[in-house]
Amino acid sequence: MPGPSVLTRRRNAALAAWYAAHRRDLPWRGETDPYRVLVAEVMLQQTQAPRVVEPYRRFLDRYPTAADLAAAPAADVLAAWQGLGYNRRALRLREAARRIEAGGWPAPGDLASLPGVGPYTAAAVACFAFGRQVAAPDTNARRVLSRWLGRPLDGAALRDAAAGELAGDAADWNQAVMDLGALVCRPRDPSCGRCPVAAWCADPSVYEPPRPQGHFEGSTREARGAVVRHLAGHGPATAEEIARASGLPVERAAAAATALAAEGMIDADGGLLRLPR
Repeated sequence: MPGPSVLTRRRNAALAAWYAAHRRDLPWRGETDPYRVLVAEVMLQQTQAPRVVEPYRRFLDRYPTAADLAAAPAADVLAAWQGLGYNRRALRLREAARRIEAGGWPAPGDLASLPGVGPYTAAAVACFAFGRQVAAPDTNARRVLSRWLGRPLDGAALRDAAAGELAGDAADWNQAVMDLGALVCRPRDPSCGRCPVAAWCADPSVYEPPRPQGHFEGSTREARGAVVRHLAGHGPATAEEIARASGLPVERAAAAATALAAEGMIDADGGLLRLPR
């Protein structure tokens, strides 16, 4: 199998030197405990790193081990998760902790079998916690690699491209590419003049941003969040009670509750809604 090209070697050398001087100080950097790495990676799904720092610390103070999280009531877990949004992630994380407590950690190649763990999260935990030499391209890396190679990348094409570019210590390389995307190679205003690898970048204009989400106010996400928040803070309630407390129209609260129940996020016993135990 051919080794990396001269271009790739030079680009990675420049990237490594830049990262050594500019790496972000984040509490999960250098962490090798798989549970703590998993918590960080689940929190970082759809959430920017600066917003995760304090919730990550608080969550681990409350649930320092997988056993602690596995034994926690859903209402408590969701209360500890408040501020991060996408509450399903918290309950899936608890499901993963219960799976781990029951049967141990999957092999590094099988981490995607855990609830809530997709290809990126599985690769990140395998790399950062288990020392596997694998690429873990996040949203920032997707943008960086697309520009480096001059074509939009996603899915399997992104993972293949990242594997081909990977060099040196995988943990450092993955984090260096993430930090370059977060600090320099930004979505709509890349700072090419101070980019350490600009000389080896095929096309800085190449980037297809994810489809923007709609406004939160008046959205289904707002109604779902209101239902879960109320149940976490006040215990079982009807859709009518949640509507009165939150200011939502009853039909929106009821529709959100129906959807949440269908997904297993809440239990509906007759007209009474509650978080799963």
